[in-house]
Amino acid sequence: MTEQDFIHKRFSLAVRQFSKFFKISLSKMFVHFFHLIKRFAFKFLNLIFSIPKYMRYQPKVMDWNTLHVYGEHECQSSEGGKDLHQYLIGCEKNPGHTQFIPVHLFSLHHLPEDYRDIDLYDMIMAEAQLTVRVDVKIISPNRPQFWPGTEQPYPFFKGRGKKKKRFGSGEIDVYKYVNGHGYDGHGSRHDIDGNPYKGDDHSCPCKQCRESKTPSDVWWVIIVRTATHVVFDAVEARQTSLRLFHDKEDSPTTILNGFQIGNANVSHDKCSLSLVTWDVIGAKLFKMVECLYAKTSRVVLKYRKRSSEKLNFIVSHPHGCSKQVSLGRWVVNEKVSSYNNRYDTTRLTYTTCTCPGSSGASVQCVGVANSHYHSGALSGGRNVSGAGFYSCKNLL
Repeated sequence: MTEQDFIHKRFSLAVRQFSKFFKISLSKMFVHFFHLIKRFAFKFLNLIFSIPKYMRYQPKVMDWNTLHVYGEHECQSSEGGKDLHQYLIGCEKNPGHTQFIPVHLFSLHHLPEDYRDIDLYDMIMAEAQLTVRVDVKIISPNRPQFWPGTEQPYPFFKGRGKKKKRFGSGEIDVYKYVNGHGYDGHGSRHDIDGNPYKGDDHSCPCKQCRESKTPSDVWWVIIVRTATHVVFDAVEARQTSLRLFHDKEDSPTTILNGFQIGNANVSHDKCSLSLVTWDVIGAKLFKMVECLYAKTSRVVLKYRKRSSEKLNFIVSHPHGCSKQVSLGRWVVNEKVSSYNNRYDTTRLTYTTCTCPGSSGASVQCVGVANSHYHSGALSGGRNVSGAGFYSCKNLL
């Protein structure tokens, strides 16, 4: 063997030994690294689970015990038969009411330039048709002293049991029943919880039909939704009337009364009143509800991707006078609780203009499915709703 062959053999052997050593070292390194990662993961998990629950991150959920600490209701009281226009003229919150648009003058040009769309305009006008003035003549002796869980005075507590006229706003909804089976303006036969709309009888349950030998098998249930501080309970519901279609000061007077209290949630500041009728007014209002539902569905689909722009509107009866439209933006959508797999319960704050008389008006958010009603005014120029439904898919 020559010296050159010997050197080549020794070099080859050295290379093989180094390769073997490198592979073993690399394998050991990966095993060691894996054990380090595993130890770190276990220590991290132990640390997380050792943190008390109150210190862990939680999704922001509103505590309803703090909701009304700084809110002020916006019912319009009427003292001694005073003309409502005097309250309008002497308004301190919005002198001149420059941010309100009379509904009969409202047009596409009042919408922000990039929202001048006929579908949105039609939706606002459909909402306006179903907005009503809520007139209440008495203060229930059952009103609490404070909002639940707070020391914030509850509206009109000091006047309990007295006759005192006040005005708010509300929104009408209608359900049609045929032979005891009902459906809503979407044509759905089930409510938000999946329960069927079903009457106890196959004929109209109104007093007139109950006393008739030929009761109607078709009837309507008219619902008005408003704030609980506007209509508190059954005592006040019996002394409540609605003025419909009050679009101008010289509009014909259309009054509905005889309502019963439905759901009333003081904490959420939301209630509903109901009236059963077979009369033509039920059919007329139901067609308006069908129109509003169709327009709203179209607008939600069209503007869903722009819901983050937070445009909203309110139609109300400021100071108990004729209907007005106000436009603005919602600022905060605070989750109160989860309702079901489709909706959360939330509370809105917004810049949209309101006045005394606006309590109970529907607060409509463009591009989302929601159901909120105006509760009161906050400091700093913002307003606040009661708790209402808001589509989980749109929750921002």
